[in-house]
Amino acid sequence: MSDQRRESAAPVEPYFDRTPQPFGDGPVDPLVYDASPRALRQRTVNFAAKRLVDMRYVSRLDRTTAEQHFCWRPAVAPGGLTFRAGSEGQSELAAAQRRGDIIVEMDDADRRVTVRWNDAGFGEPVIGTAAARPGYGGTVLGPHAALQFDPQPIARRQPEAGRTWPLGDAVEKPPAPPPEVACALDAFFARSTGAYGILIATPERILCERYSEFGAADRPTPSWSMTKAITCTVIGRLIQKGWLASVYDPAPAPLWRDPRSIHRLITLDHLLRMRSGLGFPVSHGDGNVTLGFENSAVYQDAGDAFESAQRSIVATVPGAIYRYINSGLNVLGAIIRDQIERRGLPYHESLYGLLIDRLGMARYQHSADIAGNLIASGAGFATLRDYAKLGVLYLQNGMWDGERLLPEGWADYALTATHTGTSYAACFRTNIDRLFPDLPPDAAWASGASDQRIFILRRHRLTVAVSNETDYSMDLAALNRAIAAAIAAWA
Repeated sequence: MSDQRRESAAPVEPYFDRTPQPFGDGPVDPLVYDASPRALRQRTVNFAAKRLVDMRYVSRLDRTTAEQHFCWRPAVAPGGLTFRAGSEGQSELAAAQRRGDIIVEMDDADRRVTVRWNDAGFGEPVIGTAAARPGYGGTVLGPHAALQFDPQPIARRQPEAGRTWPLGDAVEKPPAPPPEVACALDAFFARSTGAYGILIATPERILCERYSEFGAADRPTPSWSMTKAITCTVIGRLIQKGWLASVYDPAPAPLWRDPRSIHRLITLDHLLRMRSGLGFPVSHGDGNVTLGFENSAVYQDAGDAFESAQRSIVATVPGAIYRYINSGLNVLGAIIRDQIERRGLPYHESLYGLLIDRLGMARYQHSADIAGNLIASGAGFATLRDYAKLGVLYLQNGMWDGERLLPEGWADYALTATHTGTSYAACFRTNIDRLFPDLPPDAAWASGASDQRIFILRRHRLTVAVSNETDYSMDLAALNRAIAAAIAAWA
């Protein structure tokens, strides 16, 4: 063969595939978690500011009560598949505040909290801020002065005036509970000092509700990861409306368009059941890089929660292993936002209108991130009466006021753990491990940090909503006995 022929037959470039990308430039750059000491300290003060903003300006606690319930939570670097953060460092932070090294400022007029950590041995002060805006919960600003979106009032559909609960907000005061239930509730509150309250209901009426001295029927209380159950249910709504086809389809995240990307192996079901395999590199201050699985950075960082979640790497085979993370739910949040906006609809109003306002959960509000995304993994707020409406929807197998809001069989899908190794279902938890020994194995609940729960007892047609302040232990044995007493009395 001549030299000219050899030159014309030069091989295709051997180092990369030159096939044109069908959807832009392919996968986005992965998120790298900064776990340097300063970054962790920044997250610590950011989260403290958010917690205090939430209690003061969303739940509307007075300053004394908020400070009594506040507990420091130091940020730690995410770890591997079995890593679980401990409580080390809380006492040191509390001591730093007592010494005056950490200063908390509350601006009631601007509904803003600033936490300043002064430490001459560490360097420049670390300052974290959070602010609450009506309808957007508490938002972490971190070192930034302002939000990166304009928090306009959100048009919300209000429940029909005078209509009885759960279709409306009119609640007839229930009679005194039977003595066995009253006694069990007394024991529960005596042993659960962080409890805001508990509500027990059927799909037709509220049977019992009781509140602590700092709780009230109209007080929005924290949900944290109970918000995941809201997000799961919105996915069900999109399937019912035909916007999405199936939970077993590849997750149509806006940044996961390339069909050749490994992210396209992740289905909606994987995201809902915490089996996506998403993780990210963790860069430590000493230059070491490890693999981490995020749990709380979304509540500590002043960033775009949806973009960050989509920039996770696929660290384990999708579907292979259960690992509880927040990133997957915020990928779902990005999908929901994309499905709304590609139809030319306003994002915030439409998200509420898909589910929350259809159920008349008038006091429910998501927390927004600094970019205006309504965080899909946690940090929502509602009254117990509103939380219980979600339980009623599932007791009625997705029917509401004569209309089907969720696909047939969705309740079975969402409330059933289908994998070994965990009692987790699709953003709900189940009682197959008998955490609550006196409740049936098919009991399920939405669950949040520090034991906020919405129980769904389909066999007994009861829902129980209970709210607790973060970092305060709840006596689960007493809660188990109280719910068992309610089943015996009313089921």
